[in-house]
Amino acid sequence: MEKVCLEIENIELSYLDKVVLNIPRLVVYQFDRIGIVGKNGSGKSTLLKLMNGQIKPDQGHVKSFADFAYFDQLVKPDDREANYELLGKLSIPQTEIENFSGGEQTRLKLAKILSDYHEGLLIDEPTTHLDEAGTQFFIDELTYYYGALVLVSHDRYVLDKLVTKIWEIDDGFVTEYTGNYSEYVDQKELQRKQQQEQHDKYIKEKSRLTKAAEEKMKKADKITQANGHISKKESKSKANKMFMTKSKDTSQKAVQRAAKAMEQRIKQLEATEAPKEEQKPSFSQSTALQLHNKFPIMAEQLTLKAGDKILLEDAFFQFPLGSTIAIKGNNGAGKSTLLRHIVNRGEGTIISPKAVIGYYEQMGYRFDKEQNVLDYMKGRSEYDESKIRAILHSMNFTGNDIKKNVRDLSGGEAIRLVLCDLFVGRYNILILDEPTIFLDVFCIEALEDFIKAYEGTILLVSHDRKFVKAVADCQYAIEDKKLKLISYKE
Repeated sequence: MEKVCLEIENIELSYLDKVVLNIPRLVVYQFDRIGIVGKNGSGKSTLLKLMNGQIKPDQGHVKSFADFAYFDQLVKPDDREANYELLGKLSIPQTEIENFSGGEQTRLKLAKILSDYHEGLLIDEPTTHLDEAGTQFFIDELTYYYGALVLVSHDRYVLDKLVTKIWEIDDGFVTEYTGNYSEYVDQKELQRKQQQEQHDKYIKEKSRLTKAAEEKMKKADKITQANGHISKKESKSKANKMFMTKSKDTSQKAVQRAAKAMEQRIKQLEATEAPKEEQKPSFSQSTALQLHNKFPIMAEQLTLKAGDKILLEDAFFQFPLGSTIAIKGNNGAGKSTLLRHIVNRGEGTIISPKAVIGYYEQMGYRFDKEQNVLDYMKGRSEYDESKIRAILHSMNFTGNDIKKNVRDLSGGEAIRLVLCDLFVGRYNILILDEPTIFLDVFCIEALEDFIKAYEGTILLVSHDRKFVKAVADCQYAIEDKKLKLISYKE
């Protein structure tokens, strides 16, 4: 029998008046490989923190019987030592951490947590910022890990490779599915189809019985009317009149009984709700200020450095007006550095004088100030409060979500908020550095819709291959200190 590593029982955890988690019982066994999935803000990171003892429940208890290590998606690398061999495998640069890219910070945190053996790992969004090589390293390291793994991730490829159970969080409840992510999706789709079939069957039977009951009642009404209009010939015979009335009364009651029986059968039908339609968020689309330059972002003989390291050397490029340009490259290649250099109109760049740039930074979801979601938006927007509330609602900030402290938001919630702020501004160029990190599938699809509809110019960096393929008009890659055009849509 497998050892129990962690047990959760009768958990209730609320935030304001909203139940965040309601868990009768969950168990993590010694060799479990569990992937936690759910929408942004559903409680995935909260559940991990609860399991790690960082959050205490309102009711119930969490019992840990093993040594668990915890990987936090948002904190910076700590001071613990890391295995020298792992640092080499992960290509961790020998420089100050302030110079690290997001991917390099993630690699360093992974090196530190994997340097020592733990009986269990609680890992929150480990492949955020990682390039393909970094993600593959993580998969390789965890494939033969001898212990319990509990993983929060929106990376479907990683979940397919590493987990054998899925915990889905929805409306505070956790449902367990056997299999990896793809098998979970298949099970969910089968459930949806079966529920739709049961709902259609219920509606059809209810409609049939309702119609039959109505027809029976109409028939009873006709009998009642007929009793009140007996012909003169029938009324001459008292006995005949009594016989006819009694006969029709009996017939009327029988029809009414049949109608009531059908109504009772309708009440006894097992009602099956239609499958819940998932609400996709929608980013507000503001009017882009007009630009007339054919190439609003250009560079000639651009050289970029990070410390003593040369990232780009004598680079030349012309980014076309109204296009979505994606820049690819390995972690540390200089993608984020290039975006910041363009935003700052650095040496070697030629930016249209009428360019108004909206910039989303890779680490832009880290908040320093204590304030709630609504106040954050009010302090950054000229819209009135009702418009701001409508914008937040469109991005699934509903009910008491707008009262949440921005520092308590999950990674996905934080990014949705920052993107809300960015997209309601009047810009003609948007520069987005890893905008999909932590976003759930619905939000990524909404972001794709926004970008496709946006009339301005967008320059972005993303390791999400599916996302880039959906939105990019042209793709560049930083390779061998050059910026090379690798694909272009006609």
